[in-house]
This record gives sequence, structure tokens and C-alpha cells, in this order.
Amino acid sequence: MTIRPIITAPDPRLKTVSEAVDRVNDSIRKLADDMVDSMYAADGIGLAAIQIGVPKRMLVMDLDQKDGGRNPRLFINPKVVWASEEMAKMEEGCLSVPEVWEDVERPARITAEYLDRDGALQTLEADGLLATCLQHEIDHLNGVLFIDHISRLKRGIVMRKLTKAKKLKDAG
Repeated sequence: MTIRPIITAPDPRLKTVSEAVDRVNDSIRKLADDMVDSMYAADGIGLAAIQIGVPKRMLVMDLDQKDGGRNPRLFINPKVVWASEEMAKMEEGCLSVPEVWEDVERPARITAEYLDRDGALQTLEADGLLATCLQHEIDHLNGVLFIDHISRLKRGIVMRKLTKAKKLKDAG
């Protein structure tokens, strides 16, 4: 398995709308394995394929990783099919927006459909961190970053900081 570099904002690829996966096959499963390895190497709990430069509608997640456990999950062509009217606010961060944490309000509960590692259709009802993380990662598949959900003023400050950090890194 391979650890792939994670793209960070303001890279324009992060605004790409990802394409559906036509068939779940060995190359898709290999990509998923690389995504899991990359997520763990970056100490994250979720990663969308576009974050490693692959515009495919798939994401991996492991909420147990925060507590030292391992329970990676793969979601292929995930979509929210129902969202509660009740909203919940949670502090979010992102491997593609390093060192930035902001409160984001999203539906508190969702129902999602996706294909699993074998290509079988699955339905999942989620709340709490799972619901927030799924919505965050599905946003990536649609070219949306979590900072797109915060005020224009805060987003501008974050983007200037990220642009400056990128320039310093590229110059160094």
C-alpha cells in the first residue's frame, strides 16, 4: 500500500466535482487501501479521493482512529438521501485545510446510501460525529470545503493564511 500526498488549499483541484465510480474492482479497492494509509499517516479520521488528487466519488473514514483503534470504512458513490431539519454545530478541521478549526452547522441526522467494498448498496443512518464526518467528506466530492460553510470574513482570513504558508513552503 502507498501513502499519497494530501492536497491542501488553495489548490484548485479541491474545487473539482468528483466523478462516480462505474465499477467496484481491484483498482478501486487498491485506491481505497492507499486512501486509508494516507489518512492514517496524516492522523486524520476521514479522507475523500480528491484530497489525494483522484476525482472519484469515494471516501474513507475511521472514527475509532481518534482513540487508537482501527475500523476503516469505505464509502463509494455516497449520497445523503435524507437530512433532519434539526441542525447541530460541531468544530471541524480538515487535512486539506491544515491547522484550521471552525464551528460548522450541519443537519444533526442523515441517511446516506453508498456502495461498499464489494459494490453492494448500503444504507446508513447517522448522527453525531459520524453524520458530521460523512457530510464533510461528501462535500469534498462536490468541490466544497468546510471553510465554505463559515463566514466570508473568516474564510478570507483562512485562505490568506493558507496561501502565505504555501508560498513559504514553495520558497523553502
